[in-house]
Amino acid sequence: MLSPEEKQRYDRQIMIPGIGEAGQEKIKKASVVIAGAGGLGSPVALYLTAAGVGTVRVIDNDKVELSNLNRQILHGDKDIGKAKTASAYDKLTKLNKNITIETVHITIDESNAAQLTEGFDVIVDAMDNLSTRFLLNKAAVKHKVPFIHGAVSGLEGRTMTVIPGKSACIKCVYHALPQEHKFPVLGTTPAVIGAIEATEVIKYITGIGTLLTDRLLIYDGLNIKFTELKVVRNINCEHCGDTVIGK
Repeated sequence: MLSPEEKQRYDRQIMIPGIGEAGQEKIKKASVVIAGAGGLGSPVALYLTAAGVGTVRVIDNDKVELSNLNRQILHGDKDIGKAKTASAYDKLTKLNKNITIETVHITIDESNAAQLTEGFDVIVDAMDNLSTRFLLNKAAVKHKVPFIHGAVSGLEGRTMTVIPGKSACIKCVYHALPQEHKFPVLGTTPAVIGAIEATEVIKYITGIGTLLTDRLLIYDGLNIKFTELKVVRNINCEHCGDTVIGK
Protein backbone atom coordinates (compact mmCIF):
# COMPACT_ATOMS: atom_id res chain seq x y z
CA MET A 1 0.00 0.00 0.00
CA LEU A 2 1.09 3.55 -0.70
CA SER A 3 1.35 5.90 2.23
CA PRO A 4 -0.34 9.34 2.10
CA GLU A 5 3.14 10.85 1.64
CA GLU A 6 3.88 8.55 -1.30
CA LYS A 7 0.54 9.35 -2.92
CA GLN A 8 1.43 13.02 -2.76
CA ARG A 9 5.07 12.56 -3.84
CA TYR A 10 4.15 10.49 -6.90
CA ASP A 11 0.88 12.27 -7.65
CA ARG A 12 1.84 13.36 -11.18
CA GLN A 13 2.91 9.91 -12.31
CA ILE A 14 -0.06 8.24 -10.61
CA MET A 15 -2.20 10.44 -12.87
CA ILE A 16 -0.71 8.80 -15.99
CA PRO A 17 -3.22 6.44 -17.66
CA GLY A 18 -2.17 2.86 -17.04
CA ILE A 19 -0.07 3.65 -13.97
CA GLY A 20 -2.39 4.80 -11.20
CA GLU A 21 -1.87 3.69 -7.63
CA ALA A 22 -1.60 0.04 -8.68
CA GLY A 23 1.26 0.88 -11.06
CA GLN A 24 2.99 2.99 -8.43
CA GLU A 25 2.82 0.06 -6.03
CA LYS A 26 4.53 -2.08 -8.70
CA ILE A 27 7.25 0.55 -8.97
CA LYS A 28 7.60 0.55 -5.18
CA LYS A 29 8.06 -3.23 -5.12
CA ALA A 30 10.49 -3.32 -8.06
CA SER A 31 14.26 -3.74 -7.90
CA VAL A 32 16.63 -2.41 -10.56
CA VAL A 33 20.39 -2.79 -10.91
CA ILE A 34 22.28 -0.03 -12.72
CA ALA A 35 25.70 -1.01 -14.03
CA GLY A 36 27.70 2.22 -13.98
CA ALA A 37 27.50 5.50 -12.07
CA GLY A 38 28.89 7.77 -14.77
CA GLY A 39 27.35 9.72 -17.62
CA LEU A 40 24.52 7.28 -18.32
CA GLY A 41 24.17 5.92 -14.81
CA SER A 42 23.67 9.38 -13.32
CA PRO A 43 20.36 10.28 -15.03
CA VAL A 44 19.10 6.69 -14.87
CA ALA A 45 19.73 6.49 -11.12
CA LEU A 46 18.31 9.94 -10.43
CA TYR A 47 15.09 9.38 -12.36
CA LEU A 48 14.45 5.86 -11.05
CA THR A 49 15.08 7.07 -7.52
CA ALA A 50 12.76 10.02 -8.02
CA ALA A 51 10.12 7.70 -9.52
CA GLY A 52 10.12 5.57 -6.38
CA VAL A 53 11.66 2.30 -7.55
CA GLY A 54 11.81 0.29 -4.33
CA THR A 55 15.39 -0.94 -4.55
CA VAL A 56 18.12 0.56 -6.73
CA ARG A 57 21.56 -1.03 -6.82
CA VAL A 58 24.38 0.98 -8.40
CA ILE A 59 27.59 -0.82 -9.37
CA ASP A 60 30.81 0.99 -10.26
CA ASN A 61 34.53 0.59 -9.60
CA ASP A 62 35.80 4.11 -10.35
CA LYS A 63 36.54 7.23 -8.36
CA VAL A 64 35.25 10.67 -9.30
CA GLU A 65 37.65 12.70 -11.45
CA LEU A 66 37.48 16.33 -12.53
CA SER A 67 37.08 15.27 -16.17
CA ASN A 68 33.87 13.40 -15.25
CA LEU A 69 31.96 16.46 -14.17
CA ASN A 70 30.75 17.73 -17.56
CA ARG A 71 28.34 14.82 -17.81
CA GLN A 72 28.23 12.74 -14.60
CA ILE A 73 25.62 14.76 -12.74
CA LEU A 74 25.55 12.54 -9.66
CA HIS A 75 28.93 14.00 -8.74
CA GLY A 76 30.37 17.46 -8.06
CA ASP A 77 33.59 19.22 -7.16
CA LYS A 78 33.46 18.06 -3.54
CA ASP A 79 33.26 14.42 -4.67
CA ILE A 80 36.56 14.36 -6.56
CA GLY A 81 38.60 11.43 -5.27
CA LYS A 82 35.57 9.66 -3.76
CA ALA A 83 34.29 6.35 -4.99
CA LYS A 84 31.48 7.02 -7.45
CA THR A 85 29.31 4.59 -5.52
CA ALA A 86 29.79 6.59 -2.31
CA SER A 87 28.96 9.83 -4.10
CA ALA A 88 25.93 8.22 -5.73
CA TYR A 89 24.67 6.86 -2.41
CA ASP A 90 24.91 10.30 -0.83
CA LYS A 91 22.92 12.02 -3.59
CA LEU A 92 20.29 9.33 -4.09
CA THR A 93 19.46 8.83 -0.41
CA LYS A 94 18.97 12.58 -0.10
CA LEU A 95 16.72 12.60 -3.15
CA ASN A 96 14.29 9.95 -1.86
CA LYS A 97 14.38 8.58 1.69
CA ASN A 98 11.55 6.13 1.00
CA ILE A 99 13.52 3.66 -1.13
CA THR A 100 16.53 1.40 -0.66
CA ILE A 101 19.79 2.41 -2.32
CA GLU A 102 22.47 -0.26 -2.58
CA THR A 103 25.95 0.42 -3.92
CA VAL A 104 28.68 -2.02 -4.87
CA HIS A 105 32.20 -0.72 -5.49
CA ILE A 106 33.57 -3.43 -7.76
CA THR A 107 34.66 -4.17 -11.31
CA ILE A 108 32.06 -6.20 -13.18
CA ASP A 109 33.73 -9.20 -14.77
CA GLU A 110 32.95 -12.71 -15.93
CA SER A 111 33.26 -14.10 -12.42
CA ASN A 112 30.67 -11.84 -10.78
CA ALA A 113 28.29 -10.37 -13.40
CA ALA A 114 25.58 -12.98 -12.84
CA GLN A 115 25.85 -12.82 -9.04
CA LEU A 116 25.76 -9.01 -8.89
CA THR A 117 22.55 -8.88 -10.93
CA GLU A 118 20.75 -11.91 -9.49
CA GLY A 119 17.35 -11.27 -7.94
CA PHE A 120 16.70 -7.96 -9.67
CA ASP A 121 13.74 -7.26 -11.93
CA VAL A 122 15.64 -5.20 -14.52
CA ILE A 123 19.30 -4.68 -15.47
CA VAL A 124 20.27 -1.28 -16.87
CA ASP A 125 23.37 -0.84 -19.01
CA ALA A 126 25.19 2.38 -18.12
CA MET A 127 28.64 1.15 -19.11
CA ASP A 128 31.25 2.62 -21.43
CA ASN A 129 32.57 -0.57 -23.02
CA LEU A 130 31.04 -3.41 -25.01
CA SER A 131 32.89 -6.25 -23.29
CA THR A 132 31.15 -5.54 -19.96
CA ARG A 133 27.85 -4.98 -21.75
CA PHE A 134 28.14 -8.48 -23.19
CA LEU A 135 28.62 -9.90 -19.68
CA LEU A 136 25.52 -8.08 -18.46
CA ASN A 137 23.59 -9.16 -21.55
CA LYS A 138 24.43 -12.81 -20.76
CA ALA A 139 23.46 -12.30 -17.13
CA ALA A 140 20.08 -10.90 -18.17
CA VAL A 141 19.47 -13.91 -20.41
CA LYS A 142 20.46 -16.24 -17.58
CA HIS A 143 18.14 -14.52 -15.10
CA LYS A 144 15.38 -14.07 -17.72
CA VAL A 145 15.01 -10.37 -16.93
CA PRO A 146 15.02 -7.31 -19.23
CA PHE A 147 18.28 -5.64 -20.16
CA ILE A 148 18.05 -1.96 -21.05
CA HIS A 149 20.98 -1.05 -23.30
CA GLY A 150 22.38 2.45 -23.73
CA ALA A 151 25.54 3.87 -25.27
CA VAL A 152 26.86 7.33 -26.17
CA SER A 153 29.64 9.02 -28.09
CA GLY A 154 29.92 12.71 -28.78
CA LEU A 155 26.44 13.94 -29.71
CA GLU A 156 25.20 10.49 -30.66
CA GLY A 157 23.49 7.92 -28.49
CA ARG A 158 21.69 4.63 -28.93
CA THR A 159 19.39 2.50 -26.85
CA MET A 160 17.25 -0.63 -27.02
CA THR A 161 15.42 -2.98 -24.69
CA VAL A 162 16.14 -6.70 -24.54
CA ILE A 163 13.54 -9.20 -23.35
CA PRO A 164 15.42 -12.52 -23.20
CA GLY A 165 13.92 -15.22 -25.37
CA LYS A 166 11.48 -12.82 -27.01
CA SER A 167 13.50 -10.03 -28.60
CA ALA A 168 16.96 -9.48 -30.06
CA CYS A 169 19.78 -9.06 -27.55
CA ILE A 170 22.79 -6.79 -27.99
CA LYS A 171 24.91 -9.71 -29.20
CA CYS A 172 22.44 -9.97 -32.11
CA VAL A 173 23.34 -6.35 -32.91
CA TYR A 174 27.05 -6.07 -32.09
CA HIS A 175 29.04 -9.06 -33.27
CA ALA A 176 32.64 -8.07 -32.56
CA LEU A 177 34.35 -6.16 -29.78
CA PRO A 178 35.77 -2.82 -31.00
CA GLN A 179 39.07 -1.53 -29.74
CA GLU A 180 38.45 0.40 -26.53
CA HIS A 181 39.47 4.05 -26.60
CA LYS A 182 38.72 7.39 -25.01
CA PHE A 183 35.76 8.99 -26.77
CA PRO A 184 34.16 12.45 -26.67
CA VAL A 185 30.85 13.09 -24.92
CA LEU A 186 28.63 16.15 -24.66
CA GLY A 187 26.94 15.99 -21.27
CA THR A 188 23.44 16.26 -22.70
CA THR A 189 23.86 13.08 -24.78
CA PRO A 190 23.84 10.64 -21.84
CA ALA A 191 21.07 12.76 -20.32
CA VAL A 192 18.85 12.02 -23.32
CA ILE A 193 19.72 8.32 -23.54
CA GLY A 194 19.64 7.80 -19.78
CA ALA A 195 16.17 9.36 -19.58
CA ILE A 196 14.95 6.99 -22.29
CA GLU A 197 16.46 4.02 -20.45
CA ALA A 198 14.72 5.05 -17.22
CA THR A 199 11.47 5.45 -19.14
CA GLU A 200 11.77 1.92 -20.51
CA VAL A 201 12.32 0.59 -16.98
CA ILE A 202 9.16 2.30 -15.69
CA LYS A 203 7.15 1.12 -18.71
CA TYR A 204 8.27 -2.46 -18.20
CA ILE A 205 7.51 -2.44 -14.47
CA THR A 206 4.04 -0.94 -14.91
CA GLY A 207 3.19 -2.69 -18.19
CA ILE A 208 2.31 0.44 -20.12
CA GLY A 209 3.20 1.44 -23.66
CA THR A 210 5.37 -0.32 -26.22
CA LEU A 211 8.90 -1.26 -25.27
CA LEU A 212 11.92 -0.55 -27.46
CA THR A 213 12.36 -4.22 -28.35
CA ASP A 214 13.74 -5.38 -31.70
CA ARG A 215 14.45 -1.70 -32.40
CA LEU A 216 17.72 0.17 -32.01
CA LEU A 217 16.95 3.84 -31.42
CA ILE A 218 19.74 6.17 -32.56
CA TYR A 219 19.83 9.78 -31.35
CA ASP A 220 21.63 12.39 -33.44
CA GLY A 221 22.09 15.37 -31.15
CA LEU A 222 23.88 17.44 -33.77
CA ASN A 223 20.78 17.58 -35.94
CA ILE A 224 18.20 16.58 -33.30
CA LYS A 225 17.01 13.51 -35.15
CA PHE A 226 15.99 10.05 -34.02
CA THR A 227 16.46 7.06 -36.31
CA GLU A 228 15.01 3.64 -35.61
CA LEU A 229 16.66 0.50 -36.97
CA LYS A 230 14.80 -2.79 -37.04
CA VAL A 231 16.71 -5.58 -35.28
CA VAL A 232 16.00 -9.26 -35.79
CA ARG A 233 16.69 -11.83 -33.10
CA ASN A 234 19.28 -14.37 -34.22
CA ILE A 235 17.98 -17.82 -33.22
CA ASN A 236 21.60 -19.02 -33.32
CA CYS A 237 22.94 -16.14 -31.18
CA GLU A 238 25.71 -17.10 -28.74
CA HIS A 239 23.90 -15.26 -25.94
CA CYS A 240 20.17 -15.61 -26.56
CA GLY A 241 19.82 -18.29 -29.25
CA ASP A 242 17.28 -21.07 -28.95
CA THR A 243 19.88 -23.60 -27.81
CA VAL A 244 21.03 -21.21 -25.07
CA ILE A 245 17.61 -20.42 -23.62
CA GLY A 246 16.29 -23.93 -24.08
CA LYS A 247 13.67 -23.44 -26.77
